[in-house]
Amino acid sequence: MTINDKELESYYKNKNILVTGGSGSIGEYIVAELLKFKPKLILVLNKDDSKQYLMKQKYGNMKNIQFYLADIRNYQDVEYATRDMDYVFHAAALKQVPICEDHPIEAVKTNIIGSENVIKASISNKVKKVVNISTDKAVNPVNTLGMTKRIAENMFYRANSMFNNKHTKFCSVRFGNVIGSRGSVISLFRSQIQAKEPLSLTDPAMTRFFMTIPQAVHLILNAMYYCKGGETFILKMKALKIGDLVKAFKKYCEETGMNIPSVQTIGMRPGEKMHEELLYDNEQNVVLEGEDFFIVIPTQESKITPTSVQPK
Repeated sequence: MTINDKELESYYKNKNILVTGGSGSIGEYIVAELLKFKPKLILVLNKDDSKQYLMKQKYGNMKNIQFYLADIRNYQDVEYATRDMDYVFHAAALKQVPICEDHPIEAVKTNIIGSENVIKASISNKVKKVVNISTDKAVNPVNTLGMTKRIAENMFYRANSMFNNKHTKFCSVRFGNVIGSRGSVISLFRSQIQAKEPLSLTDPAMTRFFMTIPQAVHLILNAMYYCKGGETFILKMKALKIGDLVKAFKKYCEETGMNIPSVQTIGMRPGEKMHEELLYDNEQNVVLEGEDFFIVIPTQESKITPTSVQPK
């Protein structure tokens, strides 16, 4: 089920593509990968002017990439951005658990209302396909981030059957913790080691699913290719104990001659789960297994077979 770069180039070549949150950790890597496939235009939408400025300095000489400083909370901004677009990658979101816990209304405005704007604008402008980027925290959620992303997943699923949608296919991808992204625990440990601070350990038995940024973007590009409407794509990942991750960092410091950090146990923070999950129980019966990822098929299409999962 994994496709090669030649097929991806054929699929994305000469297409107009919008990336919301396009100057974030994931968004910028999506843009970098898409550029390899010679799209007609990539529009990078983000509300952070500093990130936009730095990214524009990096790619500003390329004729097929443009930057749009805008907010997905504003429907007019999103409607304008989706005009003449073939595909939309929706990466813009509030993603940090503690921030969303402290500011739940802001999470709702961005992750739910912003997503609604993307859906409505995409349908209005007859975008072909939209991929929503979600998180494993949306499965049996216990925090504001997970709840808002779960609602967003359902919105993108239901958008396929909206009465006024005759052209647009929507799907979601469900991430684990992305190594190297801003705010990830690995980035936190790295910064604490550099600052010669103790490593902040919540609970050594706590587990998390991890994926690299290239793996995440590979999943996203494949999801767009295979999307027929309503699916959820999930990378195959193994859970890792945070305690083992701390041991690995300490061993790395020892082997490289760096200062071996101490460990400070801080306990679980508000909104955290001991163990994240990739699937709901009711999704177990409607999931296809590929070489690299799972595909949760819409309920009404639960009888679909793996051989029928083809690009459209």
